[in-house]
Amino acid sequence: MTKAIAGGVALSAILTGAAFADPAVIYDLGGKFDKSFNEAAYNGAEAWKTATGGTYLDLELQNDAQREQALRRFAGQGANPIVMAGFSWTAALTTVAPEFPDINFVVIDTVVDAPNVQSIIFDEHTGSFLVGALAALKSETGTVGFVGGMDVPLIHKFYCGYAQGAKAVNPDINLIENYTGTTPAAWNDPVTAGELTKAAIDAGADVIFAAAGGSGLGVLQAAKDAGKFSIGVDSNQNYLQPGSVLTSMLKRVDVAVETALTEAADDATFKPGLTIMGLAQDGVGYALDDNNASLITDDMKAKVDELSAQIQSGAITVHDYTTDSTCPL
Repeated sequence: MTKAIAGGVALSAILTGAAFADPAVIYDLGGKFDKSFNEAAYNGAEAWKTATGGTYLDLELQNDAQREQALRRFAGQGANPIVMAGFSWTAALTTVAPEFPDINFVVIDTVVDAPNVQSIIFDEHTGSFLVGALAALKSETGTVGFVGGMDVPLIHKFYCGYAQGAKAVNPDINLIENYTGTTPAAWNDPVTAGELTKAAIDAGADVIFAAAGGSGLGVLQAAKDAGKFSIGVDSNQNYLQPGSVLTSMLKRVDVAVETALTEAADDATFKPGLTIMGLAQDGVGYALDDNNASLITDDMKAKVDELSAQIQSGAITVHDYTTDSTCPL
């Protein structure tokens, strides 16, 4: 049975009875059931559990100060591998990984150079390019919006790809860019995200991409209320507002976690170093299901699939904001 850890209880008390050799998953701030990034990690762990019959430990962080403590406690109990979701793990993992050379660590969304660490990053800019193209193809006003969560380079990577995709379809399209905040609270603020969405709609946007974790639920709701379209992120969020969510930019954190729990438990299959998941690896993409099939025409799908093929062949280069902190449009 999964040992879910309540963040409000002291870690030292919780982890004392942890089972040896069970793997561990640590979610980032924003909550395990955020319907987005963290929940994708949870779904991956649950898929591994179903496939293997194994059990795992997990933890929902309540603040940044818990990071090193959580890693040391899990590693000290023998949890292996330890999988972390989120770009904010760099400092804590850089400090703790050398202290436990026999434990395998897997971190998603950041890079830590250590012999016992696998770093998994995604080509979010290419997946965002595809949904940006869909947004421009769907828009009737010639204006589309973007509501990001925390104002950090990773989320600018989403925006920049989205903007490039929209402009590939309509070079004259107008883009409205906003972020819910500059602290980790930005991931769990659907009220602010909803207000930013309403402002974008008032300015003419009729499709708004939410790359904001749990805050994105406010974007989806506000767009639905206004009779406009939204785009979900990370997990397939089409079902949350059927008929209003145009699509979701899939970031297969679930696949990354499931694979990590399988491979990193064994030194023979553990892959230290950098792993990149992009279009060719089905690491990113866009969601098409019964909830949005009527919103995306065959011509729209054909155009976006053509763009995807061109990106994979190298005919189209999507700029990665995190390489130079610029977004050339």
